[in-house]
Amino acid sequence: MDRIDMKLLSLLQQNARYSLKQLAEQVFLSSPAVSSRIERLEKEGYITGYQAQINEERLGYHITAFISLEINPKQKPTFYPFINECPNVLECDCVTGTYSMLIKVAFPSTQELDTFIGQLQKFGNTQTQIVFSTAVPHRGIRISECGDVTVQP
Repeated sequence: MDRIDMKLLSLLQQNARYSLKQLAEQVFLSSPAVSSRIERLEKEGYITGYQAQINEERLGYHITAFISLEINPKQKPTFYPFINECPNVLECDCVTGTYSMLIKVAFPSTQELDTFIGQLQKFGNTQTQIVFSTAVPHRGIRISECGDVTVQP
């Protein structure tokens, strides 16, 4: 991975809908060369997908919350399929500490959130924090700060 690859990753994090022509202009390469680099970055696993950022509130999901779940490791084989099928789960991470799972969810109402928490409690104790506001929304990593470092796959 060289500086051009890192610049492409940075640009695509900003806007995955940049055209090949726009990207090529930014990195001073031809469109076919940029296309080839992006394809290689996808094959090597640096780019794992493309997504639109959606305003959940506009779709009626007014409640965002983080739920910490204390789960027995023996329950993970049952828990992972369950949590993967929950459409309101935006993210679920296995973390260190007293609570081993951190789950980010979005719901239209506190009643629906409460029902979901009740379902989670069959796996263990929970602690819930409802989001009032978001000071820093989801963003990608600052690839430009990698400087001259060569990243090995």
